[in-house]
Amino acid sequence: MTDHLGAVLRAHRAGDAVGIASVCSAHPLVLAAAMRQAADDGSPVLIEATSNQVDQFGGYTGMRPSDFRDLVHRIAADEGFPIDRVVLGGDHLGPNTWRDEPEATAMRHAEDLVRAFAAAGYLKLHLDCSMPLAGDATPPTDEVAAARAARLLVAAEAAAPDPGAVRYVIGTEVPVPGGASGTIDALSPTPPAAARRTLAAHRRAFEAAGADAVWPRVMALVVQPGVEFDHARVVDYDPARARALSHVLDDEPHAVFEAHSTDYQLEERLAALVRDHWAVLKVGPGLTFALREGLFALAAIEDQLVPAGERSDLLAVVERVMLDEPDRWRRYYAGTPDEQRIARRFSYSDRMRYSLPDPRIGAAVDRLLANLAAPRVPEPLLSQYLPAQYARVRRGLLTNDPRDLLIDRVRDALRPYAAATRAGDLAAVTTGPGR
Repeated sequence: MTDHLGAVLRAHRAGDAVGIASVCSAHPLVLAAAMRQAADDGSPVLIEATSNQVDQFGGYTGMRPSDFRDLVHRIAADEGFPIDRVVLGGDHLGPNTWRDEPEATAMRHAEDLVRAFAAAGYLKLHLDCSMPLAGDATPPTDEVAAARAARLLVAAEAAAPDPGAVRYVIGTEVPVPGGASGTIDALSPTPPAAARRTLAAHRRAFEAAGADAVWPRVMALVVQPGVEFDHARVVDYDPARARALSHVLDDEPHAVFEAHSTDYQLEERLAALVRDHWAVLKVGPGLTFALREGLFALAAIEDQLVPAGERSDLLAVVERVMLDEPDRWRRYYAGTPDEQRIARRFSYSDRMRYSLPDPRIGAAVDRLLANLAAPRVPEPLLSQYLPAQYARVRRGLLTNDPRDLLIDRVRDALRPYAAATRAGDLAAVTTGPGR
């Protein structure tokens, strides 16, 4: 088995400013886009399931870790992408889903969650115990969070088919999964001293759990470099503000930083993150945001081409599903009914993604694609609604098949990551002698 993550880490720590994007999505079209991008780059692809998407009970997608693994492998087979270049990870693995329960119950569920991911062969596990549980002080101390993470580590090591191949991500200053839940008023990078305390607390906790030998497989520390997004605003990375923080891992030769919530960062900001040792760049909502843009663009084209009674009515179906399930978005979107409607459809945080697995939306998307498949999307309409894809169609780089157009629209959100992580250089890094 090729140790793709280890190869990237070794190259980065040796002074080569390479990194890897972490695709955090369960949508099949997003996964296909990630594989097509990696195929063109000649790189491995890192795909992660977040704990609210996929868990031992099914998550909001209805998939358990083994189901998600099988889905990813099926898509790889369909795309002709080598499975040995697919690296699976689990994101925010911990008690987040059960944070309203006391520690005994929440951590028992969290241990089962981690066991399920490890047993299914996931090789990158983010142990996230940063959230308070019922009865906790808010937030838990580094020592409490680290002790809980050590419990999860022990569970993962016992369940993994090849524990020596598993790498871990730790950290207590972890951004909220999926982007900020409200408007961002201020955002500061993690203080270097706080990051060092987190490292020390986890190292002590691992030693106390008898797992000190695992420390060299702790591949990344999650800290806040000063990047985030809310419903309508992106906070861009400022290297000067994170300069001192970027040196915290100078004495940890096996580890890099992992940056969460990098969605919507400009390519040059992503490249600066990689240069400053945030070598793992996580992206999720930005990909389904791009998918939604593509779907809405195709729906607008459908309105021009297809009689009213035969259309998918995708936007109306999405709105109906979201209004039927307000618990999926209501706590995130404040304001008037009109403001909530705009946020449901267009927010950077893209809570619409929670509803995409609904069979009503799936049926509408299928009808939309079928309506536009034959004849294919006319070029003038493509120019109007998807101009970047139009340019590629005109150059012979892309077909105007609606599914291919959607996948390419998602790749527009992935291309800056490929450039910033120098994905085209990863082939040599991950397939060289001894890798």
